[in-house]
Amino acid sequence: MFDPHQKYICTYFSTSTNPKVGMTAIKESSTNQLNKLAAFSCPVTFTLSKIGGRWKPIIIYNLLDGAKRYSELKRAIPNITEKMLIQHLKELEGDQIIDRKARQIIPPHVEYSLTSIGMELTPILHSMCEWALKYNV
Repeated sequence: MFDPHQKYICTYFSTSTNPKVGMTAIKESSTNQLNKLAAFSCPVTFTLSKIGGRWKPIIIYNLLDGAKRYSELKRAIPNITEKMLIQHLKELEGDQIIDRKARQIIPPHVEYSLTSIGMELTPILHSMCEWALKYNV
């Protein structure tokens, strides 16, 4: 039974013919839930959850000098798979770090650029580069 005072997490089930969405109650006192809350109260953990990983910093770094089309990003990061590039672009867009502009022309023209939030990461990425150059032996 639905309790309006209980927090729920949405789960997505896909069958061969019909997708189904269900709601699962979040147990507030679970160790896992408490660990998640504690982790996101740390600014470093929060930042790494948004821009960390293998590909996100590289995508952001490639957008520092201006907007790029999908194919330009793919060429600039040759080892990334299309699936991972698309997934990370969607996540970065959802976190308002990048902006996606689709022009209604044929063939479709989509450009990705950093938002003002994304541009604030410039000194962080430059510091990461300096640190890597200094200690990458």
